Amino acid sequence: MAAPQEPPYTELERDFLEPEDFYNLLISKGIEFFTGVPDSLLKDFCGYVADHSDAKHHIITANEGNAVALATGYNLATGKFPLVYLQNSGLGNIVNPVMSLAHSQVYSIPMLLLIGWRGEPGKKDEPQHIVQGKCMNGILTEMGIQYEVLPDFIEGATQSVESAIFHMQKRSSPYALIVRRQCFVSYKFKNKATNTFPLNREDALKIIVENIGPHDVVVGTTGFLSRELYEIRASRNEGHERDFLCVGSMGHASSIALGVAISKPSRNVFCLDGDGACIMHMGTMTTIGSTKCENLVHILFNNGAHDSVGAQPTAGFDVNFPKIALESGYKEALSVSEKDELKEALRKLNGIKGPVFLEVKIRPGARKDLGRPKTSPLKNKTDFINFLKK
Repeated sequence: MAAPQEPPYTELERDFLEPEDFYNLLISKGIEFFTGVPDSLLKDFCGYVADHSDAKHHIITANEGNAVALATGYNLATGKFPLVYLQNSGLGNIVNPVMSLAHSQVYSIPMLLLIGWRGEPGKKDEPQHIVQGKCMNGILTEMGIQYEVLPDFIEGATQSVESAIFHMQKRSSPYALIVRRQCFVSYKFKNKATNTFPLNREDALKIIVENIGPHDVVVGTTGFLSRELYEIRASRNEGHERDFLCVGSMGHASSIALGVAISKPSRNVFCLDGDGACIMHMGTMTTIGSTKCENLVHILFNNGAHDSVGAQPTAGFDVNFPKIALESGYKEALSVSEKDELKEALRKLNGIKGPVFLEVKIRPGARKDLGRPKTSPLKNKTDFINFLKK
């Protein structure tokens, strides 16, 4: 019997897509404008783009719909094809601008969509991603967007990009490339958001949890924050029934908190928000202010970064959140960055009828051993509902 042949490559020599190669491929084809919202599956490519594109050719937008509109303006002004990147959970945010703006039967705007396939069937993932992953292809089809999966080697990627360009030239409409997990080779992002504020998010969370009463409730935003809140409760031997953890629906924690606060006026409701999430749907602040909801405390953790998807910068430190809150109708708005300031601010806000706003400026980053909630979203919901009934 002949000896088995050696594989044509070693494990280390396997083809995966270099972010640099894919970026240079796009540039060579005339695609040189990049915009969108960072995604963990795209972080290596997005990191390379951020490090090698100037500020006029790479813009991180508040939400994915904004990116489609921005790309539309760029195409109208230049005639060139822009690239919009997003996680597939952001499809919901692009439905309106794609269908009523970029669609071939409306204004017919060509653009390349680069979409991270979270929840790909057959891959282990979080419940919200699995739901989105199963229906992603159907959503794209119903929207009339032609798509293909991006190959993880440069020759295949070249063919896919050329197909996308052919489509955009002939049909003048969006075309999508779907990115599977580990499609790109790891890239060390050089220009991560950073600062020197003394507190990190987990330290600040511990102080806030210590100052929340036993009957108060919490709505935690998407990302590291809710994961840290879950572990802080566990370390204090407390239950999780007081906390509604947003595992998805980025940017909507404050609306959820407002809905709870209006319906349960005898409870103090704390919304624990993030700068990227708040910016994504900032208009909610005007709704909160106009309701004059006295029992709502809106706490914003501002680290200037999309922390859980690669630490790409947000506009968090370019925005005066407390001033926006006051102009939106909040009764008080404070900003702190140190431990003692945070404790004093919590004491002060405790005596003021809301809605009130507190910005906590923090460093980006999280523990490498940070886990995920061990309870399912349905269990979290049931426990939270039962707690509100008490």
